[in-house]
Amino acid sequence: MRLSLSTLEGYLTPLANGLNRWRLMRWKGLLPAIAALEPELQALSDAQLRKRSLSVRYRAKSGVPLTRLLVEAYALVREAGRRTINMRHFDVQILGGIAMFHHSIVEMQTGEGKTLAATLPMYLHALAGRGCHLATVNDYLARRDAEWMRPIYECLGLTVGVIETKMPQSQRRKEYACDVTYGTAKEFGFDFLRDRLLLRRIAEGQGDLLGGMLAQTAAAQNNEKPVQGEPHFALVDEADSILIDEARTPLIISALPSEEERLAIASYKWSASVIPEFVDEEDYDYDHEKKTVELTREGRQKVRTLPKPPEMDTVGMVEIYQYVERAILVDREYHLDRQYVVRDGEIVIVDEFTGRLAEGRKWRAGIHQAVEAKQGVEVTVETGQAARVTVQDFFLRYEHLAGMTGTAMGSARELRRIYRCHVLPIPTNRPAIRRRLPTRVFGSEGAKWEAIVDEVRELHALGRPILIGTRSIDRSEQLSERLNAAGIEHHVLNANHIEAEAEIVARAGLPGRVTVSTNMAGRGTDIKLGDGIADLGGLQVICTEMHDASRIDRQLIGRCGRQGDPGTYRQYLALDDDLLLAGLGPKKAVKLEERGEASPGPFDSFGRLFRKAQRIVERRHFRQRRSLMYFEKERKKAQRQMGQDPYLDTPGS
Repeated sequence: MRLSLSTLEGYLTPLANGLNRWRLMRWKGLLPAIAALEPELQALSDAQLRKRSLSVRYRAKSGVPLTRLLVEAYALVREAGRRTINMRHFDVQILGGIAMFHHSIVEMQTGEGKTLAATLPMYLHALAGRGCHLATVNDYLARRDAEWMRPIYECLGLTVGVIETKMPQSQRRKEYACDVTYGTAKEFGFDFLRDRLLLRRIAEGQGDLLGGMLAQTAAAQNNEKPVQGEPHFALVDEADSILIDEARTPLIISALPSEEERLAIASYKWSASVIPEFVDEEDYDYDHEKKTVELTREGRQKVRTLPKPPEMDTVGMVEIYQYVERAILVDREYHLDRQYVVRDGEIVIVDEFTGRLAEGRKWRAGIHQAVEAKQGVEVTVETGQAARVTVQDFFLRYEHLAGMTGTAMGSARELRRIYRCHVLPIPTNRPAIRRRLPTRVFGSEGAKWEAIVDEVRELHALGRPILIGTRSIDRSEQLSERLNAAGIEHHVLNANHIEAEAEIVARAGLPGRVTVSTNMAGRGTDIKLGDGIADLGGLQVICTEMHDASRIDRQLIGRCGRQGDPGTYRQYLALDDDLLLAGLGPKKAVKLEERGEASPGPFDSFGRLFRKAQRIVERRHFRQRRSLMYFEKERKKAQRQMGQDPYLDTPGS
């Protein structure tokens, strides 16, 4: 049964309290006024509806506050959705749209229509005629959502643009000139940095009359001018992933390489080649929590005595120590098909939170070059920075910021503290009937895989669709091999199969379908059930390992039980899972692993240890993000005091 307006208040009570509940109840009062306009708008022709929208836009540009236009604007968007794509906004979607307009990050469950709800605040802010950007996690989702919602905007007289990774500057300028622009957070950030560099180059050329004329002439010939307008409104899809998980990632445009490139490449290659010579706790000390390596006296002596190529004769010994320590760290912590893949002779990072390839991103502090040396691909020179901005700092520039995601309440404090955004849970259109099955804990990874295959075999025989989530590419491939050995037909979705993503996800809810996926299936996708599946119990989600952040686990779980559909989920854990090492440290992790090897179990009561380890890792990452915010704030303050652009490196530095 759908959630009616009369019962909405009852669902809001357990979902929120205090100020949040007060806000939701106040905004709920706008729903009858929006609904009251429906008969009037439905009687209009398409041309009349567009004219009505342009009238509202004229009032917005004339200075009428957008809050006074909200009711009419949202009624227009609802009617445009109904007549163009046959999707009428539910009351809960309208409520979410009102919250997003008021600087909030809304938590809307899977299948509740976040993409459709986003058109409401995007349209209203676009009426003001300034930059409105919707940031997603990848190009595929940006293009998909823009094309899907385009008829709504165009029906109301607005234009829609899309920014994609390989798009030329001239095309980007046209897309940003649209009323509403979809794209990834990464591309929005890099375009901001490129604009800053361009403006500085033109300004520096204006130091003298001739230089200024030449700079302006060159810019005009190359059609060079900033592509982005002023930052007015940003709506961030999968807000917790972008604003929290990726907040630690700086966006960097590199400067030109220096003459030290040859020495650096030789040092990276040599360090990677000598790693087998170094022994843990004898030649170096490794801090599991801080992920740092420090050579011991014996290790430094070994570095000095090992033969080196002639190119390294001018490299200082302290620098060589650092190269070796970095290479050891990479050998221990950065693994093929987990943190990265090799594609076309290049290292491409796999985003641990989305499971997708992070095109164009590189690790900092020489890590990326050390990984290249480890894999034997061409080592790209580590250059200086011409411009940089963190994801966190970039979005704080917007006058208005909002977001939406399926998992935000657990990070409400951090989002409110850093971005000054309220986090509000929005009730589902239909009551959720998702059911949790008891967690199972095994002594070893091998025993865990066997139990998972057994459960898949039983459910597959019943015809239920199954979605199995893994933490990394290599784990998804390992499970795939076991399913093949058991004769279970299945499909794999990870960064090595991204071209088939849309088709795999679209069919994941069909009878007897088995899908093995990394985190890709947990973000931006909606699995619909095939005929008769609801009667069998719906989609079964199997979580093969807990992630560093509980939000990612909830994203995967949210694939089942959408829009009132039935569904079940179960977590499978093992005492040698990576999370225990990351959260509890090596000593406790080794003891648990040894206990798992010595006893057949069961170990189901150990589930609390995994949750404890997860909380420890989450707090550690929060401290890192808080430190990053403080560092960026102090860095910008210092540069402004010196009269410098805080986003650009000083020439010659």
